[in-house]
Amino acid sequence: MIFTLSLVNDLWNFVTKGTIIGLPTIVFMAIPFIVGLIIGFLFKKFLKWAIIAAVIVVILAYFGVWGLSFSKLQDWAATYGVVALHEAILVIGILPLGIGFIIGLILGFILG
Repeated sequence: MIFTLSLVNDLWNFVTKGTIIGLPTIVFMAIPFIVGLIIGFLFKKFLKWAIIAAVIVVILAYFGVWGLSFSKLQDWAATYGVVALHEAILVIGILPLGIGFIIGLILGFILG
């Protein structure tokens, strides 16, 4: 139990009094949070346009103006879905203190 309290105390001192690359630790921790807020806000705005574009594509496919088949959609998902997922994992993995990024992303999406 003493080890746990010592670890928490050391962590608290590092966050409040330490520095990383010359920046106070609390500032360094806030950067991923702010980036997450911005990306969450932009993602919500993008999602609105993506839904409108999807409705237009479905209407065009229904009237036969644009050929859309499930096999083509499966090919796109198999090709680009894996790449998109891999890149998202990379971005979240390299960001320090990724939990701040995730929280900022959720709040940016909700507040956007």
